[in-house]
Amino acid sequence: MNRDPLPPLTAFPPVPFDAPGRTSPVAGAPTLSQLGDAARAMVPYLREQARNTELERRVSQKSTDMFREAGFFKLMQPARFGGYEYGFTAFIEIISELARGCASSAWGCSLGAIHQWAVSTFPEQAQQDVWGENPYAIMCGSYAPAGKAEKVDGGYTVQGEWHWASNVDNSEWALLGVVFPPNEDGTSPGAGFVLVPRKDWRIEDNWHVVGQAGTGSKTVAIDQPVFVPAHRRLTFAEASSNNPPGASVNTNPIYRIPFLSAVPVCLASPMLGNAQGAIEVFEELCGSRVTRGAVAGGGNRLSQFFPVQSRLAEAYASVDAARLLLYRDTTEVEKMAASHTIIDVPTRIRNRRDHAFSTRLCHQAVEGLFSSVGGAGLSLDQPLQRMWRDANMMARHISLNWDAVSSMVGQYHLGLEPKGQY
Repeated sequence: MNRDPLPPLTAFPPVPFDAPGRTSPVAGAPTLSQLGDAARAMVPYLREQARNTELERRVSQKSTDMFREAGFFKLMQPARFGGYEYGFTAFIEIISELARGCASSAWGCSLGAIHQWAVSTFPEQAQQDVWGENPYAIMCGSYAPAGKAEKVDGGYTVQGEWHWASNVDNSEWALLGVVFPPNEDGTSPGAGFVLVPRKDWRIEDNWHVVGQAGTGSKTVAIDQPVFVPAHRRLTFAEASSNNPPGASVNTNPIYRIPFLSAVPVCLASPMLGNAQGAIEVFEELCGSRVTRGAVAGGGNRLSQFFPVQSRLAEAYASVDAARLLLYRDTTEVEKMAASHTIIDVPTRIRNRRDHAFSTRLCHQAVEGLFSSVGGAGLSLDQPLQRMWRDANMMARHISLNWDAVSSMVGQYHLGLEPKGQY
């Protein structure tokens, strides 16, 4: 008896969360659906160019121009400078879509786009400095306070080296972590960020890595002290305050969200899309590859093996779970900000946990798929091996590393002082 074909399974259904940030408040801005279509249309090109991106060790100027023309760097930029003022939930959707094609390219776009939000939390004059003459300017960043800021009249001088500044080749500015000197009353503002234009730093080309090579995460070097005006300073305390300096001029509530409550999604989103892309590539490989050699099951398609079927199912479940965690958390903080509710420490700790755990789920998904393909998956022209290397690289980022983040979360639940950034 003939059976009707099974209905298609929607791999990743529409987001079931009604987040404020999924709608732009800016008249004439493209809809999220239109932006998503533009990202989807780029996936074949990004996948085709991914090997070259890795070999060049940077995101190409052409890809960067495509991101800019599509409006992706305007996603979270203030309307006053031509931006769309979308929230983090919209951001996740666009960046994860791009990462289906190339995780390194999506990572570069992700950092360029998220730093538009970060600049928006600085004082108004800093925003004018960055975008006043060039509203299309984007920036790289190195968050660790690797340099000291020396107090001088009107601001600070900074000098040093800042590593892992992703997409530095395509950036007009740099957001750099520093330690600030004590205030006049002896209290210390601690660490924070300064904004430095491209003319004041050089690129040290030292990015030679096994995964995510295309991110171009090279070093920003300032060999001689350069002046940074005081208005281009943002302390970590201000960034986490629910009311950073930029909130007085950028009234959209997304600019009040504490820095680490949502910003790490710029790292988790490429991981999410990379895992989705790995599933797609794996399914294509299973449909075409026939096993060879004197082994049990030789001559059968990969798709006929139980472990392959099981690992594919687990990958789907893991990626879907990771996606739901990220959307739930970002939806909640967007709603809290919109209602002028303080985003408290328990919420921040929970979000940091889920940034890392969603990454762990995606990493496990790619590991499981890659373990099933045998020698056919090892060729350098086979996308899955690059996706596997990229996944391992991203999972080791300190902001996403499960060992680092989970210990902080465990400390919090045990009543200890959490040792980490949240």
